[in-house]
Amino acid sequence: MAGAVCLLNVLGYTRDGRAPVVDHLVYEGSSWIAISLLAWAPFLVWRWGARRPWPLALVAHALAALAFAVAHIGLFILLRAAAFSALGKPYDLTAAIAQFRHEVWKDLLAYGLLVGAYALIGYLDRDRRDPAAAAEMFDIRDGARLVRTRLDEIVAISAAGNYAEFHLRDGRRPLMRSSLSALEAELDARGFVRTHRSWLVNGQAVTALSPEGSGDYRVELGDVVAPLSRRYPDALRRLRGEP
Repeated sequence: MAGAVCLLNVLGYTRDGRAPVVDHLVYEGSSWIAISLLAWAPFLVWRWGARRPWPLALVAHALAALAFAVAHIGLFILLRAAAFSALGKPYDLTAAIAQFRHEVWKDLLAYGLLVGAYALIGYLDRDRRDPAAAAEMFDIRDGARLVRTRLDEIVAISAAGNYAEFHLRDGRRPLMRSSLSALEAELDARGFVRTHRSWLVNGQAVTALSPEGSGDYRVELGDVVAPLSRRYPDALRRLRGEP
């Protein structure tokens, strides 16, 4: 996409006849190469921010966008200086620096478009790979805030007084005023298993089962560990996949 825009710019400048076409090829080509070399940065920040609270992700994107703009401008200046030097032509570095503010605004927009494209591709790819999971949503009422999450993002739920604490894959732990029994009745048919009087686990998220002695087990769900009491023999059978 960036290459196509650069090519159209070169064609437009050529019609104006303001400078030789090779100069515009250097200007636009250096910009395209610099963006291509830096395009991984918005992707990494987007992927990191997708699993973090949105205020933290927003701050990360703001800082990354500024760093992206500075890196892009600095890189294409170096590329242009090297290209014009190889062509035996002068390169006006002072004029390039004077355009810094103008270039920053363009790069901030480019960063936003790249992040938007990555988010759209990720959303479409997620639905293509797992349409059933994408449709299975659960609303966690965290006080006055509603946290809507995919069911397969909930690895476990533990009792916390009059509240239930949801353990999500991204490390968040929103609370919801509800009993564990009420959630068990709602989620049992969707693969959640009561393993302890204070724990309800997502059977699809279990990564390991380890005996603890006296019939008790340790249930590992990635970074989350839950107990499995000997008082819940049916839970052990279900997690083992036994009939």
